[in-house]
Amino acid sequence: MTIREFFKRLRKSILRSNAVRYLACWLAANYIRLIHATHKVTTENRHIPEAFWSQQKPFIMAFWHGRIFLMPYIWPKNHSFHMLASQHRDGLLISRTVAHLGIDSIAGSTTRGAGPAVRAIIKKIKQGGCVGITPDGPRGPRMRSTDGVINIARLSGVPILPVTYSAAPSRFMKTWDRFLLPRPFGTGILFMWGEQITVPRDADDEQVAHLNQLLETRLNAMTAEADRRMGLVPIEPAPLNNEASP
Repeated sequence: MTIREFFKRLRKSILRSNAVRYLACWLAANYIRLIHATHKVTTENRHIPEAFWSQQKPFIMAFWHGRIFLMPYIWPKNHSFHMLASQHRDGLLISRTVAHLGIDSIAGSTTRGAGPAVRAIIKKIKQGGCVGITPDGPRGPRMRSTDGVINIARLSGVPILPVTYSAAPSRFMKTWDRFLLPRPFGTGILFMWGEQITVPRDADDEQVAHLNQLLETRLNAMTAEADRRMGLVPIEPAPLNNEASP
């Protein structure tokens, strides 16, 4: 066994410890609180979700996996909200972290063994709750939308609201999703809401594909705009199979 393999196994064994995982999630939640408390927060197009919140109408909130960090702070505490998180180790860490911030989670994925998760999401929506989903989660490709979110909107009869944010200063992690990690005591956080996307209940495959591309395009345009306004060079979506790698 090499030294690298030894430390890799050691790290995995440490992360299996419930006590270590709890501490890591608690520290992450408090770091998120610190980021939010030490930045000036601006929210654009808040009137879009307000129209739903004011009438207690549910919707699906869609955002990229790499922008999940501050999403608990875009949500008013007096409205029901659940975030979809995978049952993979990373997803469990996310769900336990946002739990410290008052956000409940639904375990599962819209792509892998989606049935139970989809049923749970639709049940929450029918109860009047809103659900947050990452169209490129849980494992990518980065900033490429699968049609799971569109199909959930079709089955549930509620619209999708795209949302994103950027912050300065920040750095992009070398992860598959190019996770945006803000630094404390920065200049600002910019949240951006996009226009709703409505999926007809009788949408056929062609319509689903068109609306899925619309969601992807809209989210990428919003995210790039937010990054530029925060002084960051926007992250490009992962190349498609027929595109050359950057």
